Amino acid sequence: MEAWITEITEKFGYFGILLLIALENVFPPIPSEVILTFGGYLTTTTNLTVTGVVIYSTLGSVLGAVILYGIGLIIDIQKIEKIVNRWGHILRLTTDDIHKANGWFEKYGVWTIFFCRLVPLIRSLISLPAGMSHMNFGVFLLFTTLGTLIWNIILVNIGAAVGGSWETIVHYMDIYSNIVYAILALLIIVFVVIFIRKRVRKKNSN
Repeated sequence: MEAWITEITEKFGYFGILLLIALENVFPPIPSEVILTFGGYLTTTTNLTVTGVVIYSTLGSVLGAVILYGIGLIIDIQKIEKIVNRWGHILRLTTDDIHKANGWFEKYGVWTIFFCRLVPLIRSLISLPAGMSHMNFGVFLLFTTLGTLIWNIILVNIGAAVGGSWETIVHYMDIYSNIVYAILALLIIVFVVIFIRKRVRKKNSN
């Protein structure tokens, strides 16, 4: 995949970066680390500039985020409720649980959007619950742009600073991503265990 990414970036320049980053937001397995650090490296060998790469990568990120936000709007809470009403008993899940999760996102969603833009994988997927909770689009756009801008500035500048050694940075970013994935997996396991225990206690108390 790295060869494909670098080929498109070299061939299409700014537009290639915008397109790849937009795709990365919709399809998280595409690594933004490769796109951004390689884009930074290209500023040392081509007429691309750090500012230009940051601007176009940020536009691509926002475009991809808006697409996922729109998908979240289409899914919405009502559709999730119908699914839970029909199949939720399998996981002991109720519509109350859905509303609690939605309420939490409405309360802390703004900062969640901002900080999650700095976390691999989640930085893309966080747009879905934002749309599902009908988060104010202007606020979503603002904090998405701010968080994404920070992420892009850091990686593009690192790529420009290390030049031909940009792949070394990608290696370290892979380690960072793997650590994040491991933590997420652990949190999911803990959440599932706590959730099941609460359900069992509630059932026993009845």
